[in-house]
Amino acid sequence: MTAKEHNKLIGIFLLAHGGLYALIMGFLCIVYLILGGAMFATAKNEEKFVGVVFIFAIVFVVLIAVVFALPQILGGYKMLKEKPNARTWGIIGSIIACMSFPLGTAAGVYGLWFLFGEMGKQFYLGGGSQNMFQNQPPPPPNNWQ
Repeated sequence: MTAKEHNKLIGIFLLAHGGLYALIMGFLCIVYLILGGAMFATAKNEEKFVGVVFIFAIVFVVLIAVVFALPQILGGYKMLKEKPNARTWGIIGSIIACMSFPLGTAAGVYGLWFLFGEMGKQFYLGGGSQNMFQNQPPPPPNNWQ
């Protein structure tokens, strides 16, 4: 496979994993928000506090879900479009994806393997670590004798 194909595949994997995570978390948050609202609406005066706490807990879960899904989606999109900062977002998204076993781990490890490997460095940085010092002149001779 070429570096462009690896990049496209990782972008698709990160988008799919981040999107699926966001979809599942969104669905769960809506269900629990409805349950919290029902608890708040049907409870007596003293028991309404439980419904309010439940709703605030769901808002906190939504914020955490956004923190975990957004870098994956953003990294996958930027990698597909080959944006200048796609490597950075791809690394962040891959690290976050590694926390989700087994599919996220597979996508994350594949992304990190490509982005930190020679193919990924050449694709995004225009050269690998071996070619970094090729255009510099050699050091001066040692004339201390």
